[in-house]
Amino acid sequence: MTPHRLCLVPRAFTDDPVGLGIASTAAQVLDAGRLIVDGFSLQTGAGGVSLAVARYVQGMMTQKHVQGSFAAGGVTGQIVEMLEAGLFRSLFDVQCFDLEAVRSYRENSKHQSMSASLYANPWNRGAVVNRLDAMILGAAEVDLDFNVNVSTRSDGRLLGGSGGHSDTAAGAKIALVTTKLKAGAFPKIVERVTTVTTPGESVDVIATEAGVAVNPRRGDLMDRLVSAGIRVVPIQRLFDLANDGSATRPPQDASADERRIVAIQEYRDGTVIDVLRQVSAVR
Repeated sequence: MTPHRLCLVPRAFTDDPVGLGIASTAAQVLDAGRLIVDGFSLQTGAGGVSLAVARYVQGMMTQKHVQGSFAAGGVTGQIVEMLEAGLFRSLFDVQCFDLEAVRSYRENSKHQSMSASLYANPWNRGAVVNRLDAMILGAAEVDLDFNVNVSTRSDGRLLGGSGGHSDTAAGAKIALVTTKLKAGAFPKIVERVTTVTTPGESVDVIATEAGVAVNPRRGDLMDRLVSAGIRVVPIQRLFDLANDGSATRPPQDASADERRIVAIQEYRDGTVIDVLRQVSAVR
């Protein structure tokens, strides 16, 4: 299993108005989902929007006088701030993302390390991911079946490791993906993701600047969000908006399915859920 690692990259929440709007909506989803209560557990990513979600959740917890049980995952200074404000009783850390997290791990006994097995081993009944109430996920692409890709670009080139993306989505009570409709002119809501990293069956909500789409499997959650006044739209509507006349689709290679398989995409239990094929050329 992977040892405790350090990634000393400064992290800051986004100041982009669109990103902040998505983050605010995501925090409202968690509140309407009745998760922000005493004993609440949370994990966010280290991207700007995820950190902004944590900041909004921090405000809600402070206003409600709520103390969560733990925050987990790759830890950032934003999560450390919440621990030191008394909003969580402890942190479970599999990776430090910035120097504030390193300082906290060194000085604070409530900031505890965990192995990758304790974090996300699907055969470990006590895995931390299975005790998460909420997980904020990112996405390179999301498709009409709620499948999420964080493994490759739309042209098939590798983006990097997926970390605990599929593990936390499977374990959390609400797995919430935050994404803009487009990256520049490229749509991020697509008919079919280039690579399936996390299956749609374990993704509950997609939060965008145009509203949120709720997985039809979560009718209970959809009712709560509508009752709370959150704009809920079909995933098809988000697809249509992302793929409007200003969208630019990467050219599709008709021979893509014939290229040599160079890697496989495994699910957390070892099941092969997709394959990665050789790209036609390096650009």
